[in-house]
Amino acid sequence: MNGEPLVDAIDRVLPQTQCTRCGYPDCRSYAQAVAAGAAAINRCPPGGDRGVHRLAALTGRAYAPLDPACGVERPRHVAVIEEAHCIGCTLCIEACPVDAIVGAPRQMHTVITELCTSCDLCVAPCPVDCITMVPAVGPDAIWDDQRADEARNRYVRRQARLANSTGERAAPPAEPPPQADRLSAAASPEAKSAAINAALARARARRRGGVPHQ
Repeated sequence: MNGEPLVDAIDRVLPQTQCTRCGYPDCRSYAQAVAAGAAAINRCPPGGDRGVHRLAALTGRAYAPLDPACGVERPRHVAVIEEAHCIGCTLCIEACPVDAIVGAPRQMHTVITELCTSCDLCVAPCPVDCITMVPAVGPDAIWDDQRADEARNRYVRRQARLANSTGERAAPPAEPPPQADRLSAAASPEAKSAAINAALARARARRRGGVPHQ
């Protein structure tokens, strides 16, 4: 490892999807657990069988097949938002660990496909089920070490931004921020709930094949 700490070496070969399938909150946490001997080396489905072999070589541990309890290896998928039905609730933006989704409150969102890590974390929070994971094609089907490094950097920057934001909220500002600059999470809970409930009604109507009343 040329003197590189084991945690850093392990983190460097992980896919940086930040998907949490390994049971840890992010790839770095999993790397720390593996380096400490607290986690098995076969708990990363996005890394696949090749990833297990790489971790075995780094740690000197015996190879083991992927743990099915963590998921299965599959071709790379990316998130796609059905923009016509997006209500702009921003829950997917909040869930994305690498800022691969862009949009504004109450405006349709879209996924920057080349940045999507295939973590699936945006799917469950969507209240109108307008996000699906589809097989990646062309260059987007390839997830190599360079793209993993870029994803790690985006994740680290996002974590730093969130930490700074938390710190800023802890100290009251001299003046309240303009309403237009507030995140949707800071909006009226009643207004947000009403918007989501209305969207859910529209989604149910679509599934029944009917047209919702406005």
